[in-house]
Amino acid sequence: MEKTIDYYLSLISPWSYLGHQRLISMAKEHDVGINIFPIDFSLVFPSTGGIPLPKRSPQRKAYRMQELIRWRDHLNIPLNLEPAFFPTNDKLAASMIVKLRESDADAAVNLAFACLRACWNEEKDISDRDTLLQLATDNQLDGESLLVDIDESLALIASDSEDAVQKGIFGAPSYALGEQIFWGQDRLEFLDRALAQRRLG
Repeated sequence: MEKTIDYYLSLISPWSYLGHQRLISMAKEHDVGINIFPIDFSLVFPSTGGIPLPKRSPQRKAYRMQELIRWRDHLNIPLNLEPAFFPTNDKLAASMIVKLRESDADAAVNLAFACLRACWNEEKDISDRDTLLQLATDNQLDGESLLVDIDESLALIASDSEDAVQKGIFGAPSYALGEQIFWGQDRLEFLDRALAQRRLG
């Protein structure tokens, strides 16, 4: 059985936010780890045919909003449909996550959720250094230590993004189990089934 789920996300993706805690619960239930990859979709989209939200057609934007309302209400998860700080630059936040995952993968996953919740529920700007330091403190982490060697972390994010494209990743969130890829938080049920089958196997 695969021992880990590779989790590709954007820290400003509402869909990543909506699926994050369910993924954690699923991983615990099946006793698997999570490898977290906050990748740069400005690098992924050009290679995979993706269109950034501001450039999408009015029809696609309208449908996205309908789906956000549906899933927010279905999951009963607090979500601001038009948060004060979206879109925003998530590179500094992502650099903290990749720095933290070197020493504590679970803590990195939890800090990622804090960033997602800050954007989509708490009206906080995760491009702001002080905001990120406070999120780290709230999670019993030394934020200053996670904001060193930022250029190295950003280079790693770029490398992770290129690797993700080669693996077949094109959207967020995506979950990879072995050779299988599950795109979107609405595919978590299928990931759950795959995990259950591997345990039985």
